[in-house]
Amino acid sequence: MNGDGRTTTGLRNRVRISNNGSVSSVTTAMKKSESVFRLSKPYFLSWTMKDASELVYYHPIPCVLALSLLFFMGVEYTLFMIPPSSPPFDLGFVLTESLHRVLASKPAANTILAALNTVFVAMQTSYILWTWLVEGRPRATISALYMFTCRGILGYCTQLPLPQDFLGSGADFPVGNVSFFLFFSGHVAGSVIASLDMRRMQRWEMAWAFDTLNLLQVIRLLVTRGHYTIDLVVGLGAGILFDSLAGMYEKSKKNKQYVSITKS
Repeated sequence: MNGDGRTTTGLRNRVRISNNGSVSSVTTAMKKSESVFRLSKPYFLSWTMKDASELVYYHPIPCVLALSLLFFMGVEYTLFMIPPSSPPFDLGFVLTESLHRVLASKPAANTILAALNTVFVAMQTSYILWTWLVEGRPRATISALYMFTCRGILGYCTQLPLPQDFLGSGADFPVGNVSFFLFFSGHVAGSVIASLDMRRMQRWEMAWAFDTLNLLQVIRLLVTRGHYTIDLVVGLGAGILFDSLAGMYEKSKKNKQYVSITKS
């Protein structure tokens, strides 16, 4: 095939010409692949006592989380399960038992607090809609749509029993003692979404006010047995998560719009 040497020379020239192109990239990829699968000395065997002390010094939070992992593994594997005939155990209910007894003995106070909480929900809703309809910033509204859609799906998929000793009120939202999903708390999630938007706009006083009212709302919902603790905690995380997803949605739309403009 290469009696006159032309074929070999041509191939050599092509490889030389491609040295700065595809051949080098293929070689780099092969080296990376070899480094991934090469059985070399494990990373942890190179650790020293100094490395361990610096790990604790510079990364205390992951170290505490590692200890908490071990602790809760021990708790989980030695805990007696709640029998099906018993109500769920909720630490938030235990901590608010005295306040629950007080509020149960004062129906009028329960109604007033429920009405005030409904006003706070109206404030959340009004602010979220205002940011879109008046200020032209749809992120908070998109966050709320994400959140309530997910809440509806999860709430229907796992329908938790209404807590014992639930203190209902016709003035509470949803108004009229109608049924509602327990998991997760839309009250808390909506307040978090509004508060995060306020912080983006540097409306610090409003944000702190909403956070304070949200904390009081959480306490009231525990006292009235309107939500389990897990509903409230997940509601907090859901507000943060769906605000982030709405931000990613907005960014993707802006990127697509920019690409279409540059192409045109």
